Amino acid sequence: MSWNKWTRGPLAALAVCVLLSFGAVACATGEAHGGTVAPSPVGKVLDNTDETGRNLREVPRKNAPEVAVEVTPDAAGGWDVRLALRHFRCSAPGTRPAAAIGRGLAHLYVDGRPVARLRTPAYHLAAGLVPQGTHQITARLYADDGTVWAVRGKPVESTADITVSDAEADTAEPPAATTSLGAGG
Repeated sequence: MSWNKWTRGPLAALAVCVLLSFGAVACATGEAHGGTVAPSPVGKVLDNTDETGRNLREVPRKNAPEVAVEVTPDAAGGWDVRLALRHFRCSAPGTRPAAAIGRGLAHLYVDGRPVARLRTPAYHLAAGLVPQGTHQITARLYADDGTVWAVRGKPVESTADITVSDAEADTAEPPAATTSLGAGG
């Protein structure tokens, strides 16, 4: 078969189609750029921020991340904080800073002050952070890009109130404080 202009044109077009098809498949599977693919947008980033200045990332209520916080006294001192998570998994340290549906970390606050960033559902809170009095322990869910997961314009968070009396701080164990699962308040 001779390679004239009539056979070269269709073969070149066929080769381009095959390469484009392969490139599209490679991009969709993450092979085209060394295994990294930008995730599709997740939710809508709002202009609203939480009190720390981080933008809210609005997601529909259906299957939205949810968190409940339980705080119990530790016999050795301090408090054990446990998070009940629904439609949410904590990301491993070093995770790429991009939002992925139902992934991220929790920030723990005591009376509105940041205490810890949690990548596990359990944390030990030192007794000195909750002296005598009533305190609010809040867990708020964040995407890996630093935005706050939100539903209906409110951060996905949960707060437990605990009260520590002088006698309780010295001898007795106060009751556990628990809140129910909630998405966006």
